[in-house]
Amino acid sequence: MREKFKFSIKLSMIGNIFFIGFGLICTIFHVTYSSGSVLSKILEILAYMVEISGFATLIFADYLMISTARDRGLMKIGFSAYIILEALMMVFELNSYRLSFYKPYSLGLAIAHTVVSALVCLAFLELEADNKKLEPVIIISSGMIFAGMLGNIMGIRIYFSIIVNAVAFTFMFYMIKRLLENQDLEVDCHGDRATVTEYSNTFFKD
Repeated sequence: MREKFKFSIKLSMIGNIFFIGFGLICTIFHVTYSSGSVLSKILEILAYMVEISGFATLIFADYLMISTARDRGLMKIGFSAYIILEALMMVFELNSYRLSFYKPYSLGLAIAHTVVSALVCLAFLELEADNKKLEPVIIISSGMIFAGMLGNIMGIRIYFSIIVNAVAFTFMFYMIKRLLENQDLEVDCHGDRATVTEYSNTFFKD
């Protein structure tokens, strides 16, 4: 089960790399957009392909994470919420020229997106409370997410936050993967013998 959990972390990293690609394609799409042009159609199709690949990867990763790790309720719920949030944001962003209610430069939207994403990132502290090697990874990743909001303050579309979010989560999952490989992080999984350090949900107790 621990190998499956490690695989879920690897897939989570790959899924977010797809999101980075989606954001970059959206950047080109909106800069070069011309109604009915061949280039715009190709970019739109490519964006959907990358987006679907990213979500398929993350949904499977989420399933493995939920089914393997013991407890960690906040982390599991948070990661599922992150996937749903990014799905909505990406669909709205790609179809923003068709959706009159969607405001791609909205500061309020950017702030809400950033706060929710940062909270999801912080929820991964549940992997192992008080782990001194995990804590700086989460802090750096959360800081990167908040930095993404600066782009929207400067008037850049919301896909800037999507790209920065994806970079932050890619970094976080890569570092978690390294910590697991180096045995610097222990995660109790269903069906495996419990680790010496029993999981205790102390995060958010204070």
